[in-house]
This record gives sequence, C-alpha cells and structure tokens, in this order.
Amino acid sequence: MTAQTYTPAQKALHWALFALVVLLYGLTFGQDIFQRGDPNRDLIWKLHISFGLVLAALIAWRVVLRLVRGVPEHPAGMSTLERNAAALAHALLYALLVTIPVLGILLTWFRADALSLFGLFTIPSPVAPDRAVARTLRELHSFCANAILIVAGLHALAALWHHFIRSDAVLARMLPARRRSRTA
Repeated sequence: MTAQTYTPAQKALHWALFALVVLLYGLTFGQDIFQRGDPNRDLIWKLHISFGLVLAALIAWRVVLRLVRGVPEHPAGMSTLERNAAALAHALLYALLVTIPVLGILLTWFRADALSLFGLFTIPSPVAPDRAVARTLRELHSFCANAILIVAGLHALAALWHHFIRSDAVLARMLPARRRSRTA
C-alpha cells in the first residue's frame, strides 16, 4: 500500500477491536461482582462469549484487509530499529488478537458450555469436559488478555510519542478523516 493512511474500513476495525477488547475485559471484572450461581453472572459470561465471537469475526476481517490492502509506508525519518519495533508490536498484537478468542472458544468447550452468539445460534462443545484443561486454558486466556493490554498500551504510547514528540503522521493515519468544510 502506498497510501498515506489506512482505509476507512481498516480504521473502523482498529477502533472497534479496541472497544471490544476493553468491553470484554470489563465484562470479566463485572462477572466477579456476582456469586457463582447468580443468573447475572451467567448473563455476563454469555455476553462475554458473544462479544468474544464478534471480536473473532472482526479480527478475521481485519487480517484479510491487512493482507489485501497492506499498510501505509512508515514516515521517512523512522530508523530501522523503530521500523522493526513497530513490526514486532504489530505482530504481537495480531498474535494476541487471534490467540485470545481461540483460547476462549476452547475454554468454553472444555467447560462443557456451548458457544452462542447472543442466542441466535449455538455451537455445542465437540470435546469432553475436562476441568484441568479448562483451568490451564483459563490461565492462558487471562495471561494473553493481560498481555494485550500491555502491548496495546505501549502501542498507544508510541503513537502519542510519534504525534507529540516526532510530529509525524503515524497517529493521524489511523484517525478518522477530517471533514472539510463546505464553505466557499
């Protein structure tokens, strides 16, 4: 891609994924407010699963768009070290974005729960329940969820550094396009 900015679809997916990750993290803590067996806890768990499936679908779309559309060129002033750090950060973000839903799906199934998208359809577990495997998957899922917050936080700090310190267009190319005034 030789464009100076991401496509509107890439930008929308970027910010939608950010919002979903924050929402899913919030639902995780919201679930802990209620005691086991409380219907509200089960509702939050089902919402977490549903929004996690939405996240998985949007990640797949984002990956396809990245493969088809590519990414804008780095600013000319970026060093090789900065370019490599950016590539590593993006690779980590994508790896975590793919891994977290996969672990979540496996965790759901090894807990003997079905996957359901807001009650619209249900995919029963194809595996036998296994508490030990479920516990390990839960730990890995939680670890990766915490890791994505750290990596995304560093990603945001780097974008802000580029914007305010370097004064380049790294952040601007992911922000919505400004509308031009129609006054003549």
